[in-house]
Amino acid sequence: MAETDRRIAKITLDERTVVRRSSDIEHERAVAIFDLLEENSFAPAGDPPGPFHLHLGIEENRLVLDIRSSAEAPIDRVLVPLRPFRGIVKDYFLVCESYFNAIRTASPSRIEAIDMGRRALHNEGSELLRERLAERVAVDLNTARRLFTLLCVLHIRG
Repeated sequence: MAETDRRIAKITLDERTVVRRSSDIEHERAVAIFDLLEENSFAPAGDPPGPFHLHLGIEENRLVLDIRSSAEAPIDRVLVPLRPFRGIVKDYFLVCESYFNAIRTASPSRIEAIDMGRRALHNEGSELLRERLAERVAVDLNTARRLFTLLCVLHIRG
């Protein structure tokens, strides 16, 4: 398969579980989706032809990756238990809240310190997601980072 086919061409989120989101979170979601579609590496096991359409959702405490062809034919449905992500996501939300508050009033050095913590947690969650997907879908770190952002967005229950 050509490298250009090993990518996500369309992504949708299951919005049924989301009650409301702040403008900061909506911005993070939009940026993650835009960046993901601009550049990603996504290769489901078995090397099916791409590019792929991906629908993300949460069902019964599991992240669901519904992978489809560009013609919407089902390719795979990958379920990832969310339990291992709970602590990271909780800490990430707390740091993000501090960050969004800080960018309005804090000193540049304080904002930078909080942002370093935020990035470290984001990287930790991204690596965990990458490991959990490894047997079913190969993704690069940047793709995992953007998918982790979307996983966090789906966790928000209002």
